[in-house]
Amino acid sequence: MAVTNSFNAKQTLTVGDATYTYYSLPEAAKTLGEIGTLPYSLKVLLENLLRYEDGRTVTAEDVRAIAAWLQQKSSTREIAYRPARVLMQDFTGVPAVVDLAAMRDAMVNLGGDPKKINPLSPVDLVIDHSVMVDSFGSAAAFAENVEKEFQRNNERYAFLRWGQRAFDNFRVVPPGTGICHQVNLEYLAQVVWTKTENGETVAYPDTLVGTDSHTTMINGLAVLGWGVGGIEAEAAMLGQPISMLIPEVVGFKLTGQLPEGATATDLVLTVVQMLRQKGVVGKFVEFYGDGLDHLTLADRATIANMAPEYGATCGFFPIDAETLNYLEFSGRDRDRIALVEAYAKAQGLWRDATSPDPVFSDTLALDLSTVEPSLAGPKRPQDRVLLSQLAEQFKTADFPSFSGLSSYVEQRSVPVDGTDYALTDGAVAIAAITSCTNTSNPSVMIAAGLVARKARTKGLTVKPWVKTSLAPGSQVVSDYLEKANLQDDLDALGFNLVGYGCTTCIGNSGPLPDPIVQAIQAKDLVVGAVLSGNRNFEGRVSPHTKANYLASPPLVVAYAIAGNLAIDLKTEPLGHDSDGNPVYLKDIWPSNAEIQAVMAEALTPEMFRSRYSNVFVGTEDWQAIAAEASQTYDWNGNSTYVQNPPFFENMQSSVNGSSFADIMGARPLALLGDSITTDHISPAGAIKTDSPAGSYLVKNHVTPADFNSYGSRRGNHEVMMRGTFANIRLKNEMVPGSSGGVTRYMPTGEEMSIYDAAMTYQAEGTPLVVIAGKEYGTGSSRDWAAKGTRLLGVKAVVAESFERIHRSNLVGMGVLPLQFQPGSDRHTLRLNGTEIFDITGLSGGIQPGMTVTLVIHRTDGSTTEVPLLCRIDTLDEVEYYRNGGILHFVLRQLLAA
Repeated sequence: MAVTNSFNAKQTLTVGDATYTYYSLPEAAKTLGEIGTLPYSLKVLLENLLRYEDGRTVTAEDVRAIAAWLQQKSSTREIAYRPARVLMQDFTGVPAVVDLAAMRDAMVNLGGDPKKINPLSPVDLVIDHSVMVDSFGSAAAFAENVEKEFQRNNERYAFLRWGQRAFDNFRVVPPGTGICHQVNLEYLAQVVWTKTENGETVAYPDTLVGTDSHTTMINGLAVLGWGVGGIEAEAAMLGQPISMLIPEVVGFKLTGQLPEGATATDLVLTVVQMLRQKGVVGKFVEFYGDGLDHLTLADRATIANMAPEYGATCGFFPIDAETLNYLEFSGRDRDRIALVEAYAKAQGLWRDATSPDPVFSDTLALDLSTVEPSLAGPKRPQDRVLLSQLAEQFKTADFPSFSGLSSYVEQRSVPVDGTDYALTDGAVAIAAITSCTNTSNPSVMIAAGLVARKARTKGLTVKPWVKTSLAPGSQVVSDYLEKANLQDDLDALGFNLVGYGCTTCIGNSGPLPDPIVQAIQAKDLVVGAVLSGNRNFEGRVSPHTKANYLASPPLVVAYAIAGNLAIDLKTEPLGHDSDGNPVYLKDIWPSNAEIQAVMAEALTPEMFRSRYSNVFVGTEDWQAIAAEASQTYDWNGNSTYVQNPPFFENMQSSVNGSSFADIMGARPLALLGDSITTDHISPAGAIKTDSPAGSYLVKNHVTPADFNSYGSRRGNHEVMMRGTFANIRLKNEMVPGSSGGVTRYMPTGEEMSIYDAAMTYQAEGTPLVVIAGKEYGTGSSRDWAAKGTRLLGVKAVVAESFERIHRSNLVGMGVLPLQFQPGSDRHTLRLNGTEIFDITGLSGGIQPGMTVTLVIHRTDGSTTEVPLLCRIDTLDEVEYYRNGGILHFVLRQLLAA
């Protein structure tokens, strides 16, 4: 691609003995004017536009629009952004590679060259989502879980091995290595990226998109990145720029430092609560202030990780001395560290005490010294509760039950079969040290180990009904815990290593022991989970835990010892020592000085260098998986894991006519409330035997023991479309009092599964719509939530508001996102699911942000017309929708090239 270089930005930078070409922001400023006070994150976008300015996809006007942002502190300009690389995990990565394989087939069918379907940008896929906690609480747990992981996922892994050989620029980090975001933080990320083109070595900011919403974690290392749907990531790796509006940037000023006893987890839960209340959906958040000088890089990564939970596109920290410290601490190459420093200072991307505060669209502030020990729950990450208030909050909360709502009942208990104890309301059934959010942070991991050591010294043990687990995000964590002899203490309390992967945080908590499940079900007990994860949506962690609280790793250990959520850990003892004396949380909580002393002794850069030296090699089990070498994939029609999806069936080489048509005579498939997550729409966890997906698997000779999870079967559309809207906690208002994937088929009113109803409507040729409340599609960047919606025959989703990634995914799959105008919703319109809908105003063509009309035909013969906002937000998205989806658009582009 020829760069226009209108702003004379192309310059050279010498660092040591090396000379780099780069696109200088100070040089461009000579033409653009003042850009020094732009937020650092927008400077990264500006450099991207300067480097890709070609007069067509990126124009001089696009570049000027970022400089002009300073005037209004917002912009309506749409830009074409090209990230340096793509990061994937296996739950989203397998279906992405399935799509690429299907695109190669489609390319052949259309008479094109299948090799045109190849990543142009570096792609790293880290297998971290498949390990489940089947075994726990023993030294053998890790080996047993790995063995089962390979047994369950051999087909998927063989497919990924094929992809590794078939596609260029595509690397796979094998299972048992770590969590993608932690591997990215500790190894993959470079902060400043380089590549050689036309005989020049070009230096530029490391940027990425990822097929997991917590890709944002890397912004803690000053690498701009966020989650996108798999389909958008596929388009990006095939050379398609990401179309986006220049965002508003909210500045979050941090001052002071964390007090004794407060952790980075307490801080991030406070930040999540504050930013959710502020409202930052679709915006960048950038952290500034002298408080940054008192946050380690790992603390910053914890805060950046939970950007999806606070609703922002990303939470960015600029490059400063701590960035360099972490690069050195994690064993990065010294020449690269020197380049990062020189490049950042040359570009005005460096932050220190003398740097002026950037200009922001809006600001808010937090004094770090006010942060208190906290948890979040029982079902949303933004619902922070002080540790001192959790017991009371839990006792007064309402939880779903088989008979409506149930709440804590102090005297309710059930003897557990084969034991000498009883299970009560409030029992902690799961205590999991899990997730990249926290296991990437040595301070909280060492704190957990020290809590375990002090508890062990005092003779405390974990309650026998608690399922305990430790699943670090990288092998380095095990190295430093073992070097500090803290793993022994964790093992003694049942926190044995269960795997290197996401586990409980994504719902792979594994089964609870049968006697525990029977006791829970006997009286519909309200039991809970405490986990160091980033999500606690209903039904996500376990189908049996109605209360799920996010907490720091040391608090996870403490609650495992206490064994019940109704105990006030501030005032009540965790247990009693060998002399019968009460032991309180404060008695076993480590000081900051103790934590720092262990960190200084136990962590070395050599640990990182050693662990990552062979990161792509894998175990003997991985290397033993056979993989063919071929340009197109040889699909196995009998596979229940990987199938050729129907997205490109009957596809033509060009679009016929305008391809815009009104939607007439549509029936509602579901009528849903607020905060419907992508977990509700497309669950990742267990497949129930009596569900449509379970029935399909049984019919295909898969035993329930081998069902695995929805997430592991995302390479098979037959399973995934049956699993769409199948979450056990989904509440469809068309079937009052129900829970799960059920609806009413109209006009008969017959109750049936959502899948069966959708197939019946499809056979009749009846289009479908989904009606919902606020924050539709919140949560994971789960493209199957959009793919499944499309395959069920849903033409439009009408909601009060959409979360960013899911809205984009719907457009990317050719499903129309439409938004109620303020003051209008399913309640004010008295919708009950018996209506027939027309959506008009589409046939004349679509413009971003246009208004369309929803015509409601009621059973009494009356009609109501309501204006809706069309949430196709950019001109590129108009083209995607016109083509039937983003992959169809890209395929036609590559075919014509």
